[in-house]
Amino acid sequence: MLSPILDNQFAVRLGALLAIVVLVATWEILKPRRTLSMSKALRWTNNWLISALNSVMLSLLFPILAVGVAMLAEEKHWGLFNVHGVPALYSVPLFLVVFDLAIYWQHRLYHRVPILWRLHRMHHADADFDVSTGIRFHPLSIILSMLIKMLVIVLLGPPAIAVLLAEILLNVIAMFNHGNIYIPPRIDKVLRLFLVTPDMHRVHHSVIPEETNSNFGFNFPWWDRLFGSYRDQPRGGHINMEIGIRGFQGAEDQMLHRLILHPFLTPRENSPS
Repeated sequence: MLSPILDNQFAVRLGALLAIVVLVATWEILKPRRTLSMSKALRWTNNWLISALNSVMLSLLFPILAVGVAMLAEEKHWGLFNVHGVPALYSVPLFLVVFDLAIYWQHRLYHRVPILWRLHRMHHADADFDVSTGIRFHPLSIILSMLIKMLVIVLLGPPAIAVLLAEILLNVIAMFNHGNIYIPPRIDKVLRLFLVTPDMHRVHHSVIPEETNSNFGFNFPWWDRLFGSYRDQPRGGHINMEIGIRGFQGAEDQMLHRLILHPFLTPRENSPS
């Protein structure tokens, strides 16, 4: 029953991505959380160009991607779940949780190690915070992330459908929690008990270092509370907080060539970030 889904995984992932982008982008128009400071056309064009470049690069560099590695691990009997014959009923939800935990620690590592921070910093250097920020990552960062995903898959040996679900969930939630969307505070307070919300993640995109180095979670919000990196609200409030990396907030910094060169550039002024 799952074979058609796996055989058409690209279409399934693309369909889910387009659906959530349309939903969140429409929400941003109808009920925005903040007023954007820069041309959306400029940012969106270059953010989506870097995302398209990343997709092409991954397909050229890797003969198989995450789902393919899961299929290979099952065939070769690699990973804890395969070795111990853990049924899919348990291995699928367990993998979704453990995978998210691994992504959380990867994210913290990107902020801790200077050379990794230079790669990841391009994501934070977006002058605004909206759904397009969720697909803005440096190509080298994307390659490293894929290698880490593959390592986790080989170690755990999850079913291929679990990996596909994890990747879809990661993409969909990233679009949602980067959205410039208004959610009533009462609803957000309850929702962030189970899911990383835009208000929770926006704090992470503050120029203030203590706020940048908080709220690392991608899908589930529990890790930040468990490991002491949770921050409830930005110091200056969501409307007045400053987004991005000081010294990289100009319109020219949002251009594709600057995004690619970003790890090798220095801020135009001394930045506390």
